[in-house]
Order: sequence, then C-alpha cells, then structure tokens
Amino acid sequence: MAGKNNLITCTVKQYRMDRGWSQETLAQKINIRRQAVYDIESGRYLPNTAVALHLARIFGCKVEDLFVEEPVTPTCPVEVMHGNAGPSTRLAIGKVRSRLVGFPLDGADSIPFGLHPADGLLTDDGKNAQILSPPDRLEKTLILMGCDPAFEILRHHVTRLLSDAHIYCRFASSHRALDGLAQGVAHVAGTHLHNTDKEEANVVLANRKLAGMSGQILGFAVLEEGLIVAKGNPLGIRSVADLAQPGIRFINREPGAALRVLLDDKLKQAGVDPSCINGYQLTVHSHRDGAFRIASNAADAALGLKTVANAYHLDFVPIGAARCDLVIPDDLSAHPTLKILLDVLQSSALQREINALPGYDGVVCGNAVARLTSSMKT
Repeated sequence: MAGKNNLITCTVKQYRMDRGWSQETLAQKINIRRQAVYDIESGRYLPNTAVALHLARIFGCKVEDLFVEEPVTPTCPVEVMHGNAGPSTRLAIGKVRSRLVGFPLDGADSIPFGLHPADGLLTDDGKNAQILSPPDRLEKTLILMGCDPAFEILRHHVTRLLSDAHIYCRFASSHRALDGLAQGVAHVAGTHLHNTDKEEANVVLANRKLAGMSGQILGFAVLEEGLIVAKGNPLGIRSVADLAQPGIRFINREPGAALRVLLDDKLKQAGVDPSCINGYQLTVHSHRDGAFRIASNAADAALGLKTVANAYHLDFVPIGAARCDLVIPDDLSAHPTLKILLDVLQSSALQREINALPGYDGVVCGNAVARLTSSMKT
C-alpha cells in the first residue's frame, strides 16, 4: 500500500486505490510515465515539488498527507541477555529499574510462550457463548487465517498503534484460509503458493475461491521454503531427489498445502516417483510440527520455512521461494482494525523487522498485487 524511502512513508497508493484508479490512470492524470507512479508508490523515487503538488491537488489533500516523514527511531543502551546476538537480532525489550534489558527472539524463544486467552466459553447447548471480553473488543477483533509465522509480528505492530485493536491469527493452509474468507469466518486470508508458470498462483487461487467477491490482494513478504533437516545435515540432503535415498525418513505436509504442491512440482522436475520416498504419505499440518519431528529424531527431513528451522536450531535446504499475500474483501474495509493493519503494511518499521527474519524479504510488504475479479467460476 505505501512505499518506503528512508524515513518517508508514501501513501499515494492508498489514495489511488481508494478512487479505484490504476497506476496507468494516475500517470495520465499527472502526465508522467506509469513506471514513475510505480517507483513513487514503492518508495524508489521521491517526486519533485511540481509532481508532489499536482498529486495533492488531484487527491484533494496536502503534500504532507501523501509523503509522511516518520520519526527517526531512537537508539538506547541495552543489556542483551544470553550473548551471541548479532546485528539486526530481534529483541524483546523491557525496562528493569533503570536499565533496558533485551532478550533475543531466536530459537525456541521466538515461539510464543503460554496459552491463548479466551474471549468466551461455549454454553451447554453448543450454540451460544458466555462472553468474557468487553463487547467493543469483539468489534475491533480481526480474524486473519494463514500459515505464515510472521503474521504474529504484523499483529503486534497493529496493537502498538492501537492498543485496543486485536488480531486473532488462526493457522490455516492457503486453501483453507481462502475457504474461510469465502465462508465469511475470516476478515483476511494469507496465501503463499509458488508460481509454476507466468500466472500468479496466489491471484488465480483467490479468484477461483472467491468468485463474485471484490477485494484487494496485497504483498506481505517473500518466504524461503525448503527442507528442514538435522543440525549439520548429517545425511547430506541437498535436494528433493535425495529424499528417495534408502534410509531417509521424510515427513510430508497435507495434500493441498502450498509446500506439498511445491514438493510435488520439484519431484516431477527431478523425475522422482513420490512412492519411492519413505514417509511421503505421512503428514503433519504445520511448519512447527515438521520441525519438532526433526528435532526429536522422529524424521530426517520435513517441509518448512528457514525461520522455523532456525527457531529449532536445525539446518535448512532451500528448494524455492514464494510471495505471501494478504487477501482482503472490499466490504470489510471499514473495519477499524483493518484500517490500522493497512497503515502498518506501509510502515518501514514492519518491513525492517520482516527483513531481520531468517529467510524473509519484506520488499513486497504493502505492494498492490492485484484486484479480485468476479469473472472466474469456482
């Protein structure tokens, strides 16, 4: 949605999309090339005064509404616990008496501790709930379905801007997340299918699952995907073809999961029959479950993300990358927490933290990928 250029946040994309204009349409209105509009929105180019003033006149706003200077992030002395933390290590920071203490968010410490608090308790009839949360909290709760672990980071950035906003991140494969959106049980769906041809797989699936629904598809992050293996990769696994070697115990993802589709495509390209892989029919339903199997020596290789492998102090064999997108229906755009989420996607703070995650690239964060169309049939 907004581009980044140092500490300047650009909101031109949001203003343009609110009016339903394409980049080409805006370019024609201000007499510049479409590429220039793209560069402005992505933060690659800050326009000169004349172009900035022209944009402000067209949108009926001030120049400073379109190009917002973010405050410089302060730096303070911090005492890092448990050593071995390098540059850009993500920290949980608190002030203890007069000093700031930082705990590295890596390994098992990057995975949330504790139980998720309930908003309600189901009654005996199974049809009602005794509400434990204040009613206005439920009005501001956003349900995000998807399987990118970084959605929790997005959630925290939103609550930092609006303390009473709430996002419930529900783990779901790309297919199940879009099904949840189609069924009206979620506000936002995350999907990260890899592209096998010139078509955008996320866009094709979203249009098929959500036929008749209008909305926007925004980029979130590029994820490095592959095989999670034991520390030191003792079996020397270098590619998906190695999974067919005798003695290697593999654990798969469920049919329809994005990583399962990626694996099947790679096996086909390598000419490997899946039936030759020991454990191909055995499945887990999350990155964490697969990593746990490797960490406990119940399997030798599992599908997952590099950041999950790092969290369990395991090794990783990359086999591909995919862009994780957020799919958002237009009719939910007035939701108060969704408005904050769209602002957060524009922030350089979120992009910097995504970039600090192993195997992540936040360059696409907030970029407009496509509009949902209503012409495709389910």
